[in-house]
Amino acid sequence: MRDEFWIGPRWRRWVVGLSLGVVAALGQAPVGWPLATLLAFSAVFWLAVAAPNRRRAAVFGWLFATGHFLLALSWIVEPFLVDIARHGWMAPFALFFMAGGLALFWAAAFAAGLGGGALGLAAALGLAELGRAYLLTGFPWAQPGHGWIDTPVAQLAQIGGALGLTALTLGIASLPALRLSRPLRIASAAGALAVVWLGGMALDRSAPVPAADAPVVRIVQPNAPQDEKWVPGRAEMFFDRALGFTAEGAAPDLVVWPETSVPWFLSEAAPELALIAEAARGAPAIVGIQRSEWPRFWNSLAVVAPDGSVADVYDKSHLVPFGEYVPFAGLLGRFGIHGLAANEGGGFTAGPGGRTVEIPGLGPALPLICYEGIFAEEVRAVSPRAGLMVLITNDAWFGEVSGPYQHLVQARFRSIEMGLPMVRAANTGVSAVIDARGGLVTAIPLGEAGWRDAPLPSALAPPLYARLGDLPLLGLLLLGFAATLVRVRRRHD
Repeated sequence: MRDEFWIGPRWRRWVVGLSLGVVAALGQAPVGWPLATLLAFSAVFWLAVAAPNRRRAAVFGWLFATGHFLLALSWIVEPFLVDIARHGWMAPFALFFMAGGLALFWAAAFAAGLGGGALGLAAALGLAELGRAYLLTGFPWAQPGHGWIDTPVAQLAQIGGALGLTALTLGIASLPALRLSRPLRIASAAGALAVVWLGGMALDRSAPVPAADAPVVRIVQPNAPQDEKWVPGRAEMFFDRALGFTAEGAAPDLVVWPETSVPWFLSEAAPELALIAEAARGAPAIVGIQRSEWPRFWNSLAVVAPDGSVADVYDKSHLVPFGEYVPFAGLLGRFGIHGLAANEGGGFTAGPGGRTVEIPGLGPALPLICYEGIFAEEVRAVSPRAGLMVLITNDAWFGEVSGPYQHLVQARFRSIEMGLPMVRAANTGVSAVIDARGGLVTAIPLGEAGWRDAPLPSALAPPLYARLGDLPLLGLLLLGFAATLVRVRRRHD
């Protein structure tokens, strides 16, 4: 059957490759079916190991990956539809170029891993996912391992991170394609999945209950649609809405507003910061705001002290390509290509790098602005270790279907990897307080305006991933890939 697949009509390989990629993407939020991802990869491995040459394997891998990313990253079109007149024409090109471009990583893995059998192909794909997370500024979105977030298996990210979980997923999926009898292949895959599930359950101990005197944190979600967020009159209305949410109920110990929730530059916002401090009633507040020192602009997070002064400022350091800055801006600007969220000065300036900020009365926190929360190694590298993470974001750019949910999944993985709670404030949602096991303590649904209070969950001891990062995974994948190639070569000799 596999031989017929490779000698049959080309259109059949295109349809099968793209279709299996779409099935694999069903593991991503909001669907969240990790078994669909496993089955799709198993089918692809079973077919790919019989490819007659590397070129055909690479093309098949590219088709599979393109189908996966077309569905998983379909939200990519949303930012271009905010201002359709200026950017709408870019939407289909952005989706197809993004999907096809990222698919090149998997295509290279299919070509390189063909000689190593199913396990060699799995190791090569694991290396490709590592490369996708780091190369060309990195984009570790829609990893095959992300689908496990609501299962005990997700807790294995304490050991190897989300990328390690992805490599484990690929390894299990490759087992049905091994050169074993059919019953043994199925038994090996089922047994491996059972062991992984039980291992996750062993690590999935309930997050510690917050201390009786744990500080109460408030997340504020103004729910400002992106096409209205900066409209004169509407911007002030959304600010007043967030201000009202801050003043309601019993006074908390910390208030967190979303990214760019204060619609003035920091140097001009002293009166508004005083209003925020007054509404917070003695609690420090963390707000998203922009800074300007012409011709430079920063996307920033400000810690507002109880007296209305600015206690600390963090500038976003990992910017979104073509969103907050445009590579080769001078050249591409001639063709009408500008950053979607950039200022007239040509985009935002990157901050000096990750660091902690000091929150009055609560100590150091690890600040993250939007996109920065998807980079596990950068989060891990911040020193000294903080007691919590604070992520502010404006997911209105991502639409209302899949992007915001996928972004939330990655935030939850950061908590598992770091053993730290996270306070996440999103403009349109999903805002949440996340415990150190990645569980949602409280959340405000997507598309709703409101606020929630929750006691800050306790931090845990640093998990293995927080101490070692991705380097052990890289070594294991390289060793495994080399071992499969050596084994196959010896068999042929």
